[in-house]
Amino acid sequence: MQDDATKTKSLYPTEEVDLATKGLCYKKDNPLSSGKIEMQYLSAKEEDILTNQNFIKKGIVLDKLFQSMIVSPINYDDLLIADKDKIMVAARILSYGSDYDVKVKCPNCDNPPQPTTIKLSEVNDKEINFDLLNENNEYEVKLPICKKTITFKLLTIGDEKKIADELNMHKAIAEKTNIKNIQVPELSTRLKHVIVAINGNRDTDAIRKFVDGELLAADSRILRQKIKEISPGVDLTYTFKCDNEECGHITNMAIPMEVNFFWPDAGI
Repeated sequence: MQDDATKTKSLYPTEEVDLATKGLCYKKDNPLSSGKIEMQYLSAKEEDILTNQNFIKKGIVLDKLFQSMIVSPINYDDLLIADKDKIMVAARILSYGSDYDVKVKCPNCDNPPQPTTIKLSEVNDKEINFDLLNENNEYEVKLPICKKTITFKLLTIGDEKKIADELNMHKAIAEKTNIKNIQVPELSTRLKHVIVAINGNRDTDAIRKFVDGELLAADSRILRQKIKEISPGVDLTYTFKCDNEECGHITNMAIPMEVNFFWPDAGI
C-alpha cells in the first residue's frame, strides 16, 4: 500500500469530508488542521481489502480500508479517534450509499425485530464547546480528592495501537503463566496513555505509578467525564419508531454496527 505521505491524486471520484474536530486539535503544519480530508469512492482494490481474511483475522481490515480510501497526504496514525468515526461513516456512504438496512427489536414491546433503514447522511456531529480545543491537544483538570492537576490528551489512532499492543502483552503473559480468569487492565492502561502530565511532571514512570497506586475511582470518574465533555465525535444514534400500532414507541437508539455496515451482501 502506498505510503500516506506520498499519495498521488486518485483516479476515482472523490469527496471532501469535514472532520469532527474541525482540525482544531492538530498542529498548524499538519494537513489535518484544515479540518477536511479527501476520500475516494470504493473501488475494486478496496473491495479486495474488505474480503482479505488476514486483515479480518488481525482486526485491521477497516483501518486498511480507510487508509486506502483517504486521498489526502496525511499520517493516518495522527488521526484522532473522533475523526476516525467520522471517516467510518463517510467511507460507508461513499462505498454503499447512505441507506443502512438493519433489523431492530423494539425495547418497549414483544414485536419481532423490524426492518429499518437508517439514513447515514443524517448522522450529525456531537455538540460540544469547540472553544475548549487547542492545537496542542492538551487539556487540564484538577482532581477533587488527590488535589493534583492532570494534563491529558484526546487519543489518536497511533495511541490506540499502542494501547492494543500493551493489552495484548498482558493477555500473552496470562496465557504463558496459565493464570485463569485474569483481569486485563484495560481502563488503567488507557488512562496511562491519556494522561501526559501530573502537576506538570511528564515522566512516564511517574504517570504509571500514579494510575496504578494513587488514582482513586472517584477521581478517575471526574477525569473520564472531563474527557467526554471536550471530545468531538459523531452522534451515532437515530430515532426509532416501532411499527406495532399498539405500541408506537419512539426513542433514540444507538446505530447497530452489524456485519452489513461494510459487508451489505452479508444480508440482515
